[in-house]
Amino acid sequence: MNGGPLVEARALRKHFPVGRGLLGRPRAVVRAVEDVSLEIAPGETLGLVGESGCGKSTLGRLILRLIEPTAGDVRFDGRSLLELGPRELRAMRRAMQIVFQDPYGSLNPRMRVASIVGEGLAIHHIGTRQERRERVRALLELVGLPVDAAARYPHEFSGGQRQRIGIARALAVEPRFIVADEAVSALDVSIQAQILNLLQELKQRLGLTLLFISHDLRVVEHLSDRVAIMYLGRIVEIGPRALVYGDPRHPYTRALLSAVPVPDPRRRAHPPSLGGDVPSPLSPPPGCAFHPRCPYAEDVCRRVTPPLEAGRTPRAVACHVFPAEPK
Repeated sequence: MNGGPLVEARALRKHFPVGRGLLGRPRAVVRAVEDVSLEIAPGETLGLVGESGCGKSTLGRLILRLIEPTAGDVRFDGRSLLELGPRELRAMRRAMQIVFQDPYGSLNPRMRVASIVGEGLAIHHIGTRQERRERVRALLELVGLPVDAAARYPHEFSGGQRQRIGIARALAVEPRFIVADEAVSALDVSIQAQILNLLQELKQRLGLTLLFISHDLRVVEHLSDRVAIMYLGRIVEIGPRALVYGDPRHPYTRALLSAVPVPDPRRRAHPPSLGGDVPSPLSPPPGCAFHPRCPYAEDVCRRVTPPLEAGRTPRAVACHVFPAEPK
């Protein structure tokens, strides 16, 4: 593509039926992702942030077409993934990979590391057996694991080492785009820093494009070029990292940032102005979904869903009270 996005989501929706009533109709619907549109440029890292249950992981799986959307479209390098048949989609999988949250649960405990990392190579018929073994050794070295790790099983490694195995597996088929779904949240803080630095190094060396999903704003700030804030299935603010962190517009973004601990005992922490719980996606409130928890909510917020609108800057905000640019 010439200057266009590598990954593009267009008005994506995912509704999960809950229970079955008469005639097999669902009793209720969970609106996990609701009308999400975004773009990710080649070589960019987009951080996706929000509270647990807001739909981040579902959006990541929709973008990879690991689950089918209720509505909308996903385009990779200009091609719609929803228009691909099974054979074409399987071939496209080489370009799109995922690193899961749980580095132990995502690895087959009965397979040696060599088989885990090399499985994608075998599935896509890449190289001879000898070439695959050499590729696995090179990948283990690339992610900072000893060569003898290839002969061992996942339970013989620490959490950080297992996540390195997961990253090596994702890199095996030379993807262009990786979804890192809470890839460091299950790790100790010191190990988190090692994996983040590894991802940053691999991105630069291999020219990767990343969707980095996390609930930790500090982690996202360290790795991302742009940041998208998600609330109850919708993007409420998206823009360059410096703008979102330095001048947050949406009240939800402000509340999240105010809750981030400041490692300076001389600075007093300001408690977040965010009360209440996230509404149920089974019955989201009318208008702006954030209005029951927002201290700035006006009457229009209770009636009309705010669109995600941009101003002159590359930032977009979905808020009636605080648009992308001050009025």
